[in-house]
Amino acid sequence: MIMPNIYSDNGLMFIMIKRTLCALTALAISSGALASVAVPDFSVPEQGQQVILNIPQLRLFLFQDGKLIKTYPIAVGKIRTQTPIGQFKIGAKISHPTWSVPVSIQREMAARGKAVTKSVPPGPKNPLGPVFVRLGEPKLGLGIHGTNAPSSVPGVRSHGCVRLHSKNALDFAAAVKSGSDAAVIYQQASVNVDADHDIWVAIYHDPYNKRSLNKTGLNNSIKSWAQAHHLNINQNRLNALLGKPNGVLTCISCAAGKTKIKGTLSSLQWTNGIGDIVHLKQKAANNNDTVTPESNTVEVNEDTDSKSERNITPIRPIGPKAKVKRTDSSQGFDNLM
Repeated sequence: MIMPNIYSDNGLMFIMIKRTLCALTALAISSGALASVAVPDFSVPEQGQQVILNIPQLRLFLFQDGKLIKTYPIAVGKIRTQTPIGQFKIGAKISHPTWSVPVSIQREMAARGKAVTKSVPPGPKNPLGPVFVRLGEPKLGLGIHGTNAPSSVPGVRSHGCVRLHSKNALDFAAAVKSGSDAAVIYQQASVNVDADHDIWVAIYHDPYNKRSLNKTGLNNSIKSWAQAHHLNINQNRLNALLGKPNGVLTCISCAAGKTKIKGTLSSLQWTNGIGDIVHLKQKAANNNDTVTPESNTVEVNEDTDSKSERNITPIRPIGPKAKVKRTDSSQGFDNLM
């Protein structure tokens, strides 16, 4: 079986970008709009839930029984306070959290000349927003939560936690199950194929300066798929994407005149250089771990917000004749909302 990722609906495929190119702030994507979201190279289980957070893409994915059911833009940790990569479990879900400010953050407040706060009650000034979903063991101090600074999402902004727009955080908390598997990954590209077998590629910025993009594997995967399906690859377009990452999902094999994704998108196994679609895991996800309840007081490294360190500019899928929109470096953008 192949990964059934997305369903198309022409009415909700794109969201218009404001003329000022301000950050997109749409809420949870409807099932019809999922077709325009590039999915990662990750094998999800055919039974159970799987959460994936791709840091360069600034996006969270929630899969249920092998199907993508939710996806949201996110803000992740700054380069000095990175969101850790690895495998985790979704822990307790805490409504209306009180933020217990860590001593390290209190020192930062004092160093910046701000009034030192030890605790922030639930409400509009709480940087955790209306809900906090634990990511990993409590001792890690990580979570997925809302925010009192919606313009910071998407972005590279936090002390390590993952921020969502608050309404998205509530939607995610209602859908995700405590004990579900969660993976934080670092994939600087998406290599997807649609129902016509055409190849759609997006290259993302490298917010943590890892310089880990496997260009050889990416090219080998594309070449293998193209040969198997008798496609002509626009190498100049691919090279341009690799040379100037912009996060825009772009077709590199479409015939002239095709500007929209056909049917569903699935990822190729490009990180291993394989020209085949990612398959579902036959083993069911282990979503039955016991989760210890927590109080509504949460101590994590978060703050009231600071300037983004990296500007992300993905906008929307483009076909062979469309031009990539350039953006003001002072703005951040959601990816294919």
